[in-house]
Amino acid sequence: MLSTTVTDTVHLPKGLTPEVRRGLLGLGLGNTLEWFDWMIFGLLSAFIGPKFFPSDDPLTATLSALAVFAVGFAFRPLGGILLGTIADRIGRRRVMLLSISMMAGTTAIIAIAPTYEQIGAWAGIILLLCRVVQGISTGIEAPLSTAHAVELAPVGREGLVAGLMSFYVNIGILLASLTSFLTSLILGGEVMADWGWRVPFIIGALFGLVVVYLRQSLPETMTSEELAEASPKKVWTDVRKHWLSVLAIIFVVGAAQAYSYAWNVGLPSAARGNFKEDPTEVFALTSLLGLILVIGSWIIGKLVDGKAMSKWFLVTRLLAIPSVFLMLLYVEPGIVNFAAVLLGGSIVLVLNMTLYNVVASSLMPKSCRGTGVSLGYGVGVALFGGTASYLLVWLQSVGLTWVFPVYVAVLSILSIVFYLLARRSNGLFVGK
Repeated sequence: MLSTTVTDTVHLPKGLTPEVRRGLLGLGLGNTLEWFDWMIFGLLSAFIGPKFFPSDDPLTATLSALAVFAVGFAFRPLGGILLGTIADRIGRRRVMLLSISMMAGTTAIIAIAPTYEQIGAWAGIILLLCRVVQGISTGIEAPLSTAHAVELAPVGREGLVAGLMSFYVNIGILLASLTSFLTSLILGGEVMADWGWRVPFIIGALFGLVVVYLRQSLPETMTSEELAEASPKKVWTDVRKHWLSVLAIIFVVGAAQAYSYAWNVGLPSAARGNFKEDPTEVFALTSLLGLILVIGSWIIGKLVDGKAMSKWFLVTRLLAIPSVFLMLLYVEPGIVNFAAVLLGGSIVLVLNMTLYNVVASSLMPKSCRGTGVSLGYGVGVALFGGTASYLLVWLQSVGLTWVFPVYVAVLSILSIVFYLLARRSNGLFVGK
């Protein structure tokens, strides 16, 4: 029997079996692909916008592309509700395979999609529909893959899972930045604006075939008895019983995602769009940020493995409140200021991004974990994560840069308050 929560009666030994290792690899690489495909759209929005939403103003075209980027987030709750309920009803493995197939397929379509010049407004519609499907896919991928990994790993190894899954996510972010940087460096700005932006999407589609193959052998963590007892009515009854936990997950996820997308997408987009920084230099710095996230997530996972996850979460979330105001140092063109802000906030960023998904999983019981965590995750990302990049770029363009860090600080405070209330009311179902 595979380990799930601290209430389980059968515990695996402290080591990881070959089956668990293979399962974590398939889940982890799926996260790598998901975040690679998702991030390259945001990173290349300055090139994609004019191709699908032509405008005399480059900033307007970039904002149009970022708006489509945000629309994908709006469909994450739908993905969480639909696919999360299915995962709690028929098991984790098949839903994990479906989600990654959706992402890989739509990435391939974007890679070869005709532009506005070729088919007019239909180009933007195709792009929008692809982002909708990708939003549904990501609505289940991140929360369920983490929940699946927690259920696979031995009890007490939640820190290892947090570090490992975050490591794979950050590999995806790093590869997205690195691929964009190398493509821009090799092809040059003019070719990137013409057709070079398609290259990272082609790479993502090919990588997707590998991950789909690996996911076919994922072990199932729902037992036959649990699946026999599950029904949509029972799943949603359990979700309603834990409504405060769902609310806490919304803000736990939302605050972390707002911070993350501001650093990984919003600031780079502002640098290229508002301040006309050299795109190759910007991609080089975002690649360095990705490297920090990759190394940092692995280190943090080792540090918190076997320790109280809740205490680490509260400390790291408190640190996010003052650190988000670093972005106020970047209010005018200058690659040095951009580098200082981007890298200065990286440590707090990696602390928060390593822990938040496992923390969210700990708030829901196994019987409704797929649905509850995915619902909270989807709503949190849609409301606060998906809009962060657009909001940051727009506020900078109208001279209200100070509003965004205040906004993220408030979200961080609310996430702490609701987490403490949910922990006191419902308890924790994973870790301590």
